Amino acid sequence: MSFFLEAPLFTRRQILETPDIVPAARGVYAWFFRRLPPGVPAEGCHDRHGMKLLYVGISPKDDRSRQTLRRRIVYHLRGNAEGSTLRLTLGTLLTPVSGFPLRRVGSGRRLTFTHAGEQWLDAWLEDNAAVCWISDPEPWALERSLLANTSLPLNIQHNRDHPFCAHLTLARQQAKADAIALPIANEGNQQRRWAPD
Repeated sequence: MSFFLEAPLFTRRQILETPDIVPAARGVYAWFFRRLPPGVPAEGCHDRHGMKLLYVGISPKDDRSRQTLRRRIVYHLRGNAEGSTLRLTLGTLLTPVSGFPLRRVGSGRRLTFTHAGEQWLDAWLEDNAAVCWISDPEPWALERSLLANTSLPLNIQHNRDHPFCAHLTLARQQAKADAIALPIANEGNQQRRWAPD
């Protein structure tokens, strides 16, 4: 854990301007936040210069995947909630602030916060988030150790003992149920600026 409290933190703009600062390798990444989404408990969370460590992720998820830190972190920064657990969580918790609930889009099978909502989330991440990482050949092992010894309220998988986990799980389930109950969002001819490989 000490590495994540000392490693350089990078903003969304820094990474998107120079993506190769993130290694195309396996590893664990850690997200720090300046402002917390409503209701997120910060007690026991590590602090760096007024930013709280709330979430860790890994890439790849297992030994069969060819995903890398670079691809995963960049997707969190400019992808959408359909492909990013972090964006789904943040967007769900921030809906009362943003006014953009989760919706069905396209054919109705994908759930995102719509083009405008995902762009709102991009701006929020730019203003409030920073990330660091460590390369590791078996990141899933390091992730479990971190979750067992660190308060990470935005993680769900392997984090069921955290007191916020049940609330977050229900909030995401409710957001998905509400989205399915609504008609498919009409986004006109707008196009998302980026899609993953």
